[in-house]
Amino acid sequence: QVQLVESGGSSVQPGGSLRLACVATGRIFKLHAMAWYRQAPGEQRDLVARISIRDNRTYADSVKDRFTISRDDAGSVTTVYLQMNNLRPEDTAVYYCNAPDLLRTGNMPWGQGTQVTVSS
Repeated sequence: QVQLVESGGSSVQPGGSLRLACVATGRIFKLHAMAWYRQAPGEQRDLVARISIRDNRTYADSVKDRFTISRDDAGSVTTVYLQMNNLRPEDTAVYYCNAPDLLRTGNMPWGQGTQVTVSS
């Protein structure tokens, strides 16, 4: 059984930093790229950062040079991190992680997400 649990969201002021974590339970995640997504109120869910099993990283233009994705596949779970620096009000959203390739099967669940609010 697969499960995704995100944590680390909070309310911060512009310019602040947060580190999100996602614990992905299920050995299948160790074989696939992982990604962070975000969804603002009234908006679609967008991919913001992706990391392959070989640690190749890609980012949305809006977060490049501010966010860093990493992963830890040691142990029985896969943990995916998102270090977010110099946060802006437009980064406010619920953040989720998942495996992009597995999502295409239509059978992957989403976690509950973690809320990030950037406001002065």
